[in-house]
Amino acid sequence: MKIRTRLAVVACLAIAFSCSCIAQGRSPLDQGYWRPESNTARSITGDISIAEAKITIGFSGYVIAQIRALQPAEAGAAFDVDVSAPGNGNLYRTSIPAGKRFSHHNTLCGSDDTQWIATWVTGNTMQMALFSGEKMPALTRDALNNSTNLCGTYAYTR
Repeated sequence: MKIRTRLAVVACLAIAFSCSCIAQGRSPLDQGYWRPESNTARSITGDISIAEAKITIGFSGYVIAQIRALQPAEAGAAFDVDVSAPGNGNLYRTSIPAGKRFSHHNTLCGSDDTQWIATWVTGNTMQMALFSGEKMPALTRDALNNSTNLCGTYAYTR
């Protein structure tokens, strides 16, 4: 019962933040409550929630700062999505410690802190990529194929 109440509170807060973002002209598509769709998301993060300045993974919250909107070509490179389909996403800066354990005692980026989050939403599906390293990730196919900072990609649904 407590979990349902918490989830209801998280959902209400997400709606409030989404309305706030619309009023400010920001894209709220990646904000809100997300359930894992991919095996990777199920086995590492479980449910997540994104708000204007915070991502919640499990029951742990972390500050995020939106750096910029993603371009469709970047989403195509990072997530292998159809760049002609309507979509929207963001690149966020964060700091999630390497020692933090999530579902099944997994970490997000191995022995490195998670520093960057890229998201892309199409319909009711969100793709998310996590990166380590101080330098902003280059979101091109060549750069990602040779990247040592890409920690993993995850898929979620509403």
